Amino acid sequence: MTGRRLAVAYWAVTGLFCVQMGFTAYAQLALPQVAEAFARLGFPGYFRVELAWAKVVGVGLLLAPVPRRWKEWAYAGFAIDLASALIAHVAVGEGPEAWGWAVGTGGLWVCSYALWRRMEGKQERGAV
Repeated sequence: MTGRRLAVAYWAVTGLFCVQMGFTAYAQLALPQVAEAFARLGFPGYFRVELAWAKVVGVGLLLAPVPRRWKEWAYAGFAIDLASALIAHVAVGEGPEAWGWAVGTGGLWVCSYALWRRMEGKQERGAV
């Protein structure tokens, strides 16, 4: 994939991923049914708020021109968030209607991270 196509693919997938994570952050802060879902999963209310703001920060780090290590931490945080969401829903016996969004968003995460690493590799080799 050429440098330009790689960049377009990265930004398209990362944009979708960030919209999804931004929406979940909004939902965690504003929608009562999401607060109820967190309570059903056994999480305290403050965790929902803390997680939402962490997502906002993570989205900002993925979209901003920040040092590589900061993006790595944002990607790591999102991986932990998505894996934890899947585990939490499965642990209480919920089906794909509850954990499917975490899996789908995880697919966007994998694509975004893989494309970002590929772009970073090209930049290190001086190909871009």
